[in-house]
Amino acid sequence: MSLPEGPGAWLLTIGNEVLIGRIVNTNAAWLGRRLTFMGFRVERVVVAPDEPEDVADEVRRALSRPSVKVIITTGGLGPTYDDRTLEAVAMALGVPLELNQEAYRMVKEKYDASGMPMTKEREKLAMMPRGSMPLRNPVGMAPGSLAEVNGRLIFSLPGVPAEMEAMFEQEVEPRIRPLAPKLAVVECSMLVAGVPESSLAPYIERAERSAPGLYVKSHPKGHEARGPIIEMRALASAPNHDEAASKAREALEVVRKAARELGGEASEVSC
Repeated sequence: MSLPEGPGAWLLTIGNEVLIGRIVNTNAAWLGRRLTFMGFRVERVVVAPDEPEDVADEVRRALSRPSVKVIITTGGLGPTYDDRTLEAVAMALGVPLELNQEAYRMVKEKYDASGMPMTKEREKLAMMPRGSMPLRNPVGMAPGSLAEVNGRLIFSLPGVPAEMEAMFEQEVEPRIRPLAPKLAVVECSMLVAGVPESSLAPYIERAERSAPGLYVKSHPKGHEARGPIIEMRALASAPNHDEAASKAREALEVVRKAARELGGEASEVSC
């Protein structure tokens, strides 16, 4: 099954705490959904440790793919010794990490307002790859960063979800909107009970092939042999909302009809 076409995007989550399971990667899920419904094709979600060489490798790998237009990193922008994401981005781009005066002003403004002096650790929040642009953080202290390479955009955002989400909406989305295709993306769903996923498999494939720009996926919720329950989802893209919704509905109707013919039950399609 293929995802609907669109400009490519890579999401890079950075942090040992994600790799060891201490923190669930909700940032990637949130960003993946937002980008998908903007019309981007999320090609990779990568989790990397707090090692600049590893992060730099992943950024280079993303840049090596011509389809990738947007790269978003989350995490590793804080004041501690292991927050080294921007060092890694600088390494990947072959430029030095240096004090960004605009970022410094943003950081100092916030600490001044809180009655706290600038320290070496706080100044670290303003160290950015040469040529990058600082992004205002409306929630926390650490600015984000935007670097551009041959028309591709590399955004580095904090790992704290509230900060990341606010910065995406205020700083990232307006900048990537012009890159997004002029498409509407709609997702529809339904539940099927009493039919094993393996029995529905050929009809799911037929549904996805019924039109271009469709992604149809089954999500088992019960037991394959004892009480199968399957959540069906269809993601469709089209020039307008009504056409995309119609395409997704029609795809699920193929599966819905098959489920009933196989002796199962299927709910109404919901979009």
